[in-house]
Amino acid sequence: MSEPTPMMRQYLAIKSEFPSLLVFYRMGDFYELFFDDAAKAARILDITLTARGHSGGQPIPMAGIPHHAAEGYLAKLLAAGESVALCEQIGDPATSKGPVERRVTRVLTPGTLADEALVPADRVAWLACWVQQGRDYGLAAMDVAGGRFECYPQLSLNQLQSQLARLSPAETLCVDGAVDPDLGEALGLPGWHFEAASAEAVLCKHFAVKDLGGFGLDAPSPGVCAAGALMQYALDRLRDDVKHVGSLTRIHLDAFLQLDPSARRDLELTQNLRGGRDGTLMSVLNSTQNPMGLRRLSGWLHQPLAMAEPVAARQTAILCLQQDTDLDGLRDQLKQTGDVERILGRVALQSARPKDLGRLGMTLIQLPGLIEHIRGRDALRRIETELGDFSDLAALLTRALNSELPHRLSDGDVIRAGFNDELDELRGLSNDAGAALAAIELREREATGLSTLKVGYNRVHGYYIELSKSQSDRAPVEYVRRQTLKNAERFITPELKTFEDKAVSAKSRAQSLERALFEGLFAPLLEQLGALQLCARTLGELDALCCLAERGLSLRWVLPHLVDAPGLDIQGGRHPVVEASVGERFVANDLRLMTERSCQVITGPNMGGKSTFMRQTALIVLLAHIGAPVPASHARIGLCDQILTRVGSADDLAGGRSTFMVEMTETANILNNATPRSLVLMDEVGRGTSTFDGLSLAWSACEALAQRGALTLFATHYFEMTALAEQFATVGNLHLTAVEHGDEIIFMHQVVEGPASQSYGLQVAKLAGVPRAVIERARRKLVSLEQSSIDQKPAGQHPQTDLFAPPAAALPDWVNEVAALDVDELTPRAALEYLYSLKVRANS
Repeated sequence: MSEPTPMMRQYLAIKSEFPSLLVFYRMGDFYELFFDDAAKAARILDITLTARGHSGGQPIPMAGIPHHAAEGYLAKLLAAGESVALCEQIGDPATSKGPVERRVTRVLTPGTLADEALVPADRVAWLACWVQQGRDYGLAAMDVAGGRFECYPQLSLNQLQSQLARLSPAETLCVDGAVDPDLGEALGLPGWHFEAASAEAVLCKHFAVKDLGGFGLDAPSPGVCAAGALMQYALDRLRDDVKHVGSLTRIHLDAFLQLDPSARRDLELTQNLRGGRDGTLMSVLNSTQNPMGLRRLSGWLHQPLAMAEPVAARQTAILCLQQDTDLDGLRDQLKQTGDVERILGRVALQSARPKDLGRLGMTLIQLPGLIEHIRGRDALRRIETELGDFSDLAALLTRALNSELPHRLSDGDVIRAGFNDELDELRGLSNDAGAALAAIELREREATGLSTLKVGYNRVHGYYIELSKSQSDRAPVEYVRRQTLKNAERFITPELKTFEDKAVSAKSRAQSLERALFEGLFAPLLEQLGALQLCARTLGELDALCCLAERGLSLRWVLPHLVDAPGLDIQGGRHPVVEASVGERFVANDLRLMTERSCQVITGPNMGGKSTFMRQTALIVLLAHIGAPVPASHARIGLCDQILTRVGSADDLAGGRSTFMVEMTETANILNNATPRSLVLMDEVGRGTSTFDGLSLAWSACEALAQRGALTLFATHYFEMTALAEQFATVGNLHLTAVEHGDEIIFMHQVVEGPASQSYGLQVAKLAGVPRAVIERARRKLVSLEQSSIDQKPAGQHPQTDLFAPPAAALPDWVNEVAALDVDELTPRAALEYLYSLKVRANS
């Protein structure tokens, strides 16, 4: 068996430290991967898998990517859920004996990214960690790129699932061996990471505090254990102190309107049902000018408020922006700002690039103008204060950095001329050595009077002063002979030697000095990191508020009246996404849900607009809870505690759940958690099973919600359910109108009181393209079914009992006796005697 080469031994030693990561091993201008890493990377990246050397008599699989193009490949690997260790050359190849010294300098995982090219600007790549203790769960989440850190001390399983659905983490951690398919994929960590004492110690050390009481976490909890484990993982992976994560925020769930995972999916807030971005609420709502504003707006949509005071504060700010400011001018100025939140994260992690600091400086220059736009407005006074004054940093960055900056520091020309005298001199030597030599030559000729004197350079002897043989004996005493030629003598002087030392190394020294000067700019930024982060968050908030103000004006939306009493009174309500698609053709509708009439059973044809009407109600309620204008002519919204939905059909084959099982699971969640302050959308409950099973389940679910007083919209094709309005005062009927014209159907999309007269299923099937022969056969079958009271069942099956039919009378005992009688075995006389006995029993 051949021994591994020194280089391969070095690689294997490094790989042993990171067995579960793809090790990118730097070899000159390439990153190379070996063995299983190479095979996996080649498959994901669609690059060539080759071989290099042998191990155990077998070729060693190898794949490589160019160093300068690594970002695109890394992004693809991280999107596939892989983690990468970047192993760089840190030694000098010229002085190294054996392999150049290498070390892993960065570890990249999907949840610990801050690089601009690797983290989408419109999304937060959350790193989440959960732990179970008894029946309780704890959750922590960190936005490494933005520096946010959240803790949820104690959650139920439903609450944990809801928060994980909201965060949609890029990477999730849990205790090794505790992975739960219902909670998504997770990376297991050793159990000791989650011990209360070690978790609290990690957090206290990072935040330099004696205990966690200042964060509202004074008692041990599952959330603290999760937060400590997450922090330790971040420190291990980032191989640095996470300076920009300066606080831990305790999240109180009762401060927010809760959305269950089904509601987040069904309402298509930021992602449609196909996984894309088109046709979502965000696609209509977003007119932000900065990525920070976009992320803030997305966060508001996924975590609406449930308290009147903060909602009212946002409404007041939006109204002020609409009426008392130059909104267009303010938004134009916001467009000039950079993504300060993420730039600061890269500064703290020492990975910021020249363009990052350039954009930061440009943003700080814009602050006085932004403040001037909102100065003196009471509703915006907090924002004015929190934007802050960073004129000193703005001046420093302007003075230090060129106006046009390269992507990489190694490209040079980052520091502005005049910022550092030594750098200017080195650049002068590097860029214009010829001019400097000409100046020395002219000065020396004038000083010595030697007409043949000239200054030259060659790669062997360096810089020299050359004199002809005839004048060489007149060389000044400070000239030191360097080389004798046939017709000339060459000399060196102290001045020329100094110039030579500077000029030969000027370029590399200039690069090193420029790097030091650039990295030196991080220190004053980090000194004001907390204030800069507050400024960044406030810029994002201002941009999001300006967006909502602009949308309200442009789309003719109104600010709703929020009240404490549960209930909805919406006039002229519209679905924001559908209206954006069809324009003025959209039919606005009213809705009133109050305590005395909390449940509305909605009937009407397929495609008539039931689902649109229900969803628009939920979106109006959600927008009201983020303080935004809503698509209506008037709206009075009672504060809700949650939005719960059972809409659409989907299975979960991987989890072993049929469409009907998923439907029932979502129904169970609603029935177990709905309160009189909850908005509930139920669409076609019970359609996944037999008619009477489905009807009985739908009836019972609607009845339970009506008795509980939850604000409910219950869409159904079971016309029998309209009878609930006769049994419960809190239940009403609404229907979507349609008109038949010959064989055609015209949907009016108008919501009116009362039940629908028919469902128009055959007409909708015709619109869908079902063949005419099938439609005609279905029409004849429908007539026969409507005229028949017999349940059409396959032979051998008993008809299912009508749920609403009166109970059948009990049958006499002798009926079963007759049914069991073998008539063929009876003689005529025995049969006659048996008939007489039955008559006597019947009359008795």
